[in-house]
Amino acid sequence: MAFHEIKPAELKENTFNLFAKDWFLMTAEKEGKVNTMTVGWGGFGVMWKKDVVFVAVRPERYTYEFLEAADTFSLTVFDPSFKKKLAYCGVVSGRDEDKIAKCEFTVAHDGETPYFEEARMSFTCRKLCTTPLRPEDFMDSEFAGKWYGGENNANGEGGGYHLIYIAEIEKILVKD
Repeated sequence: MAFHEIKPAELKENTFNLFAKDWFLMTAEKEGKVNTMTVGWGGFGVMWKKDVVFVAVRPERYTYEFLEAADTFSLTVFDPSFKKKLAYCGVVSGRDEDKIAKCEFTVAHDGETPYFEEARMSFTCRKLCTTPLRPEDFMDSEFAGKWYGGENNANGEGGGYHLIYIAEIEKILVKD
C-alpha cells in the first residue's frame, strides 16, 4: 500500500489518543543504523509559528543517541493489531537486539528520515529545540518523585529526567 501526504491542519485524529492510547514509534538513524522506541508522552501544538510535536525521551534510552545524531526523526502510528509489537519496542533496547527485525518491520525513508511501511501514518519531524526537564523546574516535588529517580519499572517510572524534543512537523504520510 502507498502513502499520501496531508498537511497538519488536515489531520482528523484525536492527538491525545495518538500519544496516550495508540502510542508512537519514534525512529531515527545514525551512521546508517536505524533504531526505534515506543513513546506515549508528548503532544502537538504551535511554536514559533510552526506546527510542532513535542516528545519526552530519557537520556538513558538507546534511541536518545540516534536522536542526538540526526536532524530528523519519525513518529509512526499503527493499527491496534500491532499493540504487542509496540509494547515490545518500549521495553527492549536496540542495544541488546535488533527489535526492528524481530518485529518484522520494514524500514522506508522519507528523504533522510526512516519510518515503517507497516504504519498507518507517519510524521516526519525536524528537530527545532531540545530542553531538559530539571528537578528545580517542578512545582510539585511529590509528582517529580513519582516519575523520576531510582530504577525504571515497566510503567516507565523512575530513571533520569526526560529531555523534551520540540520538532516541526514537516510531513504527515497517511496510508491509502
